[in-house]
Amino acid sequence: MAEELIVSNSIDKATKYRLLFSQLEHLIEPEADLISNLANTTAALKQTFGFFWVGFYLVKGEELVLGPFQGDLACTRIRKGKGVCGTAWALGQTQLVPDVDLFPGHIACSSLSRSEIVMPIRSPKAEVWGVLDVDSDRLDDFDEQDKHGLERIVQLLAQICFK
Repeated sequence: MAEELIVSNSIDKATKYRLLFSQLEHLIEPEADLISNLANTTAALKQTFGFFWVGFYLVKGEELVLGPFQGDLACTRIRKGKGVCGTAWALGQTQLVPDVDLFPGHIACSSLSRSEIVMPIRSPKAEVWGVLDVDSDRLDDFDEQDKHGLERIVQLLAQICFK
């Protein structure tokens, strides 16, 4: 695949995820550099879905440190167990938050963020080495289709980054 996405805006969300996954697979499979793959993944997600903010945080010691992202400026460091990202890391589970204002300890990197979904990314030894964070400026903007589609993408990244 050339560095161009082909995903129509006129198709349903599940089909968009399926088509995007296939194209991402061909884009990142031959590339060994982690940062390049994370950067292209954020750009592809932003371009395909128009997410308000999408990016990665990588585990460095006891903190998540900001990695490649698309969107407004973001929090640089997040402690384990803090906010939606730190909770996804600590629990090792996807966090789907329909209203960030109702999430205990939410970290407001942007006051415009209204809902959020965060997926942990695991190594082959099941250790969380990062998270994919996606924010929306609309309430209740993420659903099970997003959860399934985004979890497939982080699994692909984990497989490629640890082969």
